[in-house]
Amino acid sequence: SPLRYWTFSRYASRTMVSCCNYGLYLSIPCTVHRQVHLKIYRIECCGCCSLGLHFRADGMNCEAHPSLGFHCRHIFMACCEGEQENGHNAWHPIRERPAMDPTALPKRENNPCEQQCTPVGGWPQCSCFPGYALATNGYSCEDINECLSAQACQLSERCVNTAGSYTCQRLISCPTGYHVVNDMCEDVDECVQRSHSCGPDLDCVNTIGSFRCNPKPRCATGFSKDLQGNCADVDECTLSQPCGPGSNCINTVGSYVCNRKIICSRGYHSSPDGSRCIDVDECQNGLHRCGEGQHCLNMAGSYRCECQTGYQYDSFKRMCVDINECWRYSGRLCAQTCVNTLGSYHCSCTVGFRLSGDGKTCEDVNECLSNPCGQECSNIYGSYQCYCTQGYYLREDGHSCDDIDECSQSIGHLCTYKCVNVAGSYHCACPEYGYTMSPNGRSCRDIDECTTGTHNCSLSETFSDTRCERISCPNYLDCQTSPLRITYYYLSFQSNIVIPAQIFRIGPSPAYSGDNVIVSITQGNEENYFSTRKLSAYTGAVYLHRQVEGPRDFLITVEMKLWRQGTFTTFQARIYVFITRSSL
Repeated sequence: SPLRYWTFSRYASRTMVSCCNYGLYLSIPCTVHRQVHLKIYRIECCGCCSLGLHFRADGMNCEAHPSLGFHCRHIFMACCEGEQENGHNAWHPIRERPAMDPTALPKRENNPCEQQCTPVGGWPQCSCFPGYALATNGYSCEDINECLSAQACQLSERCVNTAGSYTCQRLISCPTGYHVVNDMCEDVDECVQRSHSCGPDLDCVNTIGSFRCNPKPRCATGFSKDLQGNCADVDECTLSQPCGPGSNCINTVGSYVCNRKIICSRGYHSSPDGSRCIDVDECQNGLHRCGEGQHCLNMAGSYRCECQTGYQYDSFKRMCVDINECWRYSGRLCAQTCVNTLGSYHCSCTVGFRLSGDGKTCEDVNECLSNPCGQECSNIYGSYQCYCTQGYYLREDGHSCDDIDECSQSIGHLCTYKCVNVAGSYHCACPEYGYTMSPNGRSCRDIDECTTGTHNCSLSETFSDTRCERISCPNYLDCQTSPLRITYYYLSFQSNIVIPAQIFRIGPSPAYSGDNVIVSITQGNEENYFSTRKLSAYTGAVYLHRQVEGPRDFLITVEMKLWRQGTFTTFQARIYVFITRSSL
C-alpha cells in the first residue's frame, strides 16, 4: 500500500542520502547494507530507486514525497519515470547529462553545506553538483532548469527538466495492435507472438492492427490432425489388423488395401504390395560369392561372376588369371615389341624408334636433330651415321672427327719440295729464295733473276741462272700399285632384303673399246657376306649373298683394276653398309 511505501520513505529521510547520486552514476549493484560512520546510518541509492520502481510497477503517480529529501527524491524520480515498455505514448530518453559528480564526498552531519563543502582559510565554502546553483543563503543548492535556457533537444523532441539535469523525449503514439519499430508504427502479428486468445479448435489469422479466430476444418475419413493441426494420413495397418490371415495390409492415402500373400522361388522376393515376385539383385545387396578380380553380373533369379577385362577364369585354380595377350596374339598387337602387364599389355620400340600415337606402330627417331656428331650427321632408318668433311676422318667413337695429315699419310710425294699440313687439307711450299710455286700448286719453278732484274750483280759482272735443286723422284712401282682415286660410298637397307641382292656397281667413266676391269673385295668381308661379279668387260658388281640380322655395320673395300692401252690403273671404293632391323 502507499502507506507502506511512505513509511519506508520516512525512514529514508532520516538518513544521509548524499551517496545515492554517487551510486546511481556508477551503476553499482543494489546491495542494501548499512555502514556505521560517526554513528550515522547511511543508505545507498538502492533504497530510493527501489521505491521508485515499485511505484512504477503499481502504476502509481511518480510524485515524490517531500520527506524523502532532495537527493532521494532525485533518485526516486529517475527510477519511477524510466522508459515505458508498451507501445502507447512511448517516449525514449535520448540523452541525459550526468547529474552528480562521482568524486563528490558524502555530506557529513556537521557539514553546513547542502551538497559540497570545501575548507578555505579555515572557513567552509559551499558548492553544488553539476545541474545545481548555489542559493542566496550560501549553503543551499537549487536545481537549474536547463529547458529554460540552452536547449539541447531537437525540434522533434521535448525537453523534460529533472533534478540536476534534463532529458529529451521523442513522442510517438501508436494505436492498439501496433508497436514502434525504428520510430514507425508497425503491425503486431499476434499469431506469431502467441498473444492471441484463439482456442485450440480455432486458427489464428493475423489482420492489420488485430487478429481473427477461424474454426479449424474437419479432416476427411482416413485422416487425422497432427500436432500442428494439419490433416495427415492415418496408417490403418499400424493401428490395427484390418486384413485377415494370409493377406498383407498395404496402406494408401486415406485408406488401405489387403493383398494375398504369395510364395516366391529362390532368387526372388515378394513385392512391397505382395502382388508379385521380383528379382533379388544379389550384386547390389552383397549376396554374391564372386572372388577377387571378378565382378558380379545380376541375372533373373540368379547372378554370374565374370573376370575383369584382361583376365580369364582358371577352372583348376578357381580364380581369374591374367591373359598374356602378347603370347596369344603374337605379332598382331605391336609393330616391334609387346610387353604383357596384369590385365593388359603395352607396346615398345627398339633403340632408334619411338612409339607412334596409336600406341602400336613405331616411327624412326631423327637422332641428327640433337646434333650427336662432330661434323656431318645422316639419319638412317632406326639409327644415324656420322660423317666427316673432306680432310678429316671419323674416330673410333663414331662421332668426332680428326684432321687427316695428308703430308705423312700420302703414298708418294704430294709436293716437290715441302708439304705443310693444315686443318682439313694441306698446301705445298717452295724454298724461301730462288723459287716460286707452279700453277699446279705442287711443284716449284725456278725464278730467272736475270730476266726479272732481281739479281745483285754489278755492271762489271756477268750473271747466269745456274742454281740447281735435287728433287727425288718416287719409285715407279709405288706409283703403279697406289690407287689413282679413292671414293667413299654409304649404303643402308633392312635385314629382310631379298637374297642375293646387287648393292653396288663399279666401272670406268667414260669406257673405251678394249677396256677390261678386274673387281675384287680386299677388306671388310671376313664373314663372307659379300661377293663380286663381272657384268661386262668394263663393269663389275658387289652382291649380298647371305642374310644378315640387323642392326649391323660393315666397311668393305672394293678394288677395280682397269686395263687400258697396256697399262693397269687401280681405283678403290670404300663402302659403308648399314643394315637395320626389319619393320615387319
